[in-house]
Order: sequence, then C-alpha cells, then structure tokens
Amino acid sequence: MTDVYTPPKVWRWAPGNGGAFANINRPTAGAQTEKELPIGKHPLQLYSLGTPNGVKVTVMLEELLAAGHMGAEYDAWLIKIGNGDQFGSGFVAINPNSKIPALMDHSTSTPTRVFESGAILMYLAEKFGAFLPMEPSARAECLSWLFWQMGSAPYLGGGFGHFYAYAPEKFQYPIDRFTMEVKRQLDVLDQRFAGNKFVCGDEYTVADMAIWPWYGGLVLFEQYDASEFLDVSSYKNVVRWAKEIHSREPVKRGRMVNRVRGELHEQLRERHDVSDFETKTQDKLKAAE
Repeated sequence: MTDVYTPPKVWRWAPGNGGAFANINRPTAGAQTEKELPIGKHPLQLYSLGTPNGVKVTVMLEELLAAGHMGAEYDAWLIKIGNGDQFGSGFVAINPNSKIPALMDHSTSTPTRVFESGAILMYLAEKFGAFLPMEPSARAECLSWLFWQMGSAPYLGGGFGHFYAYAPEKFQYPIDRFTMEVKRQLDVLDQRFAGNKFVCGDEYTVADMAIWPWYGGLVLFEQYDASEFLDVSSYKNVVRWAKEIHSREPVKRGRMVNRVRGELHEQLRERHDVSDFETKTQDKLKAAE
C-alpha cells in the first residue's frame, strides 16, 4: 500500500468512488424510486436474487415442499440489485434495509413481512414445524450455528470477497486480514464436521441451509475465484459436508432460483410453479426465442 490515507474530521460521500458496486452504494436509506412489487398466486411471495443469502431461503422452501409441506408453495421474483430494484418503494416497504431476500406471507390475517435471511429461515421453520429441533438443547445448538453464520459471513463476503474480488485495487493488508479470518472460520467448520454429519449432528437443519450457500459455495463453486488462494481442498471435512448437501435435489433446485449467472440450464430467474424447473430455465427460454 503506497498511499497513506488520512481520514478527514468529518467523512463526506464521494459518489462513484470505485469498486464493483459503486453505482448502487450510498450512505442513506429509504426508497429512491416509486415501484410496486408484483404479487403472484401463492401465499408466500419471495423477492430475491441467487446470491448466498438468497439461496438460503429458496433451498429452505424447496426442502419444505419436498418434505410435503404444500403450504410452502411460493412465487420467487427477481430483484436485480445491480439495477437498484431493492431501492424501489415496494421493496423498501418490506425491508427498510434494502437487502435481499425479503418475504411476504399472505396466508396470515394481516400479511406478514419478514426480512433478513436468518429471520426468514426461522419464520419458515416455526411456521411449518420443520428443520428446527424442538428439544431445548438441540434447538439452542441449531440457533447458535444459525447465528454463527449470520455473524461470520460478512467477514467472508463483505470483507474477503470485497477486497479480493471486487475492490478497484488489491491491497495486502485487508486481504491478509480477511483471509486469516475466513481460514479460521473454515477451520471452525472443519473441526465441527470431523465428528458430525451435519452442523448439528445427525439432523439436517436450517443451520446447514444457512451455512452451505456461503461456505459450501466457497469450497465447491470457485466463489470469488479464490479456491487455490484459500487452499479450500485442505478442509476435507467441509468439502465432504458441502458435497453431501449439494447432492440433495431440493438444494440443487433452490440454487437455481433467481440465479442470473453460470450455466443457462441452472438459471431459473423467476419461479412460480414446480414445472418452471423443466420449462423456464434460461436455456429453454433462449431456445424458444
């Protein structure tokens, strides 16, 4: 790092200050445009994007449906965060923090909004009585790991991912700082999986669904193009667990929903019916043009 930054007494925002998301980042909250959200035919309306936080919820919904909870049928609408959709008035009314995913449940007497991915997972688990242990000690263990993910992933995405993959320049100090933390987190998981099939033992839970899109994606899918740099293959227990989760059909479907990158046959940009997985992936839509 050659230039030394001296912070001013009062920070002022300089629009367009570089980085992959400079066009949408700003230091203020609230709606920037008037834009209502669409509402589909199902009680659950999801407004999201196929990022790790979005995938948590679509995996949960697909797992619920696979387990026979037909009340978990949902419409998944694409929120293009690069275009600023999350700052439309309709989205901000559901999530004042303007982050995906956001959920509306129209099956309640007054429609219920839920934002923050961890809150959505808990809401759905409690609503359907699934994937969250009932026994007090097991429930506490599961929630501890769920909130471990919520507290840890910002170091992976907003810390390591930003400075390694998205910042306008690469600087050693922040990359070293967040690399050390991400590798420590991977070691936490690797030691956990040395004696446990899933995060909470033998039972597959919301904790797995929350952790897998971030850390499973890191070890399986070249997230941030950093697999070699992080030596992810050395975390053999994490790799074993990640592959086992990915082998589940509901997980594969959940990863496709609201996805806008990767192979066309793995992108289902909006999901309104189970048949969409067969007929409305991007490869099918392109072929029909």
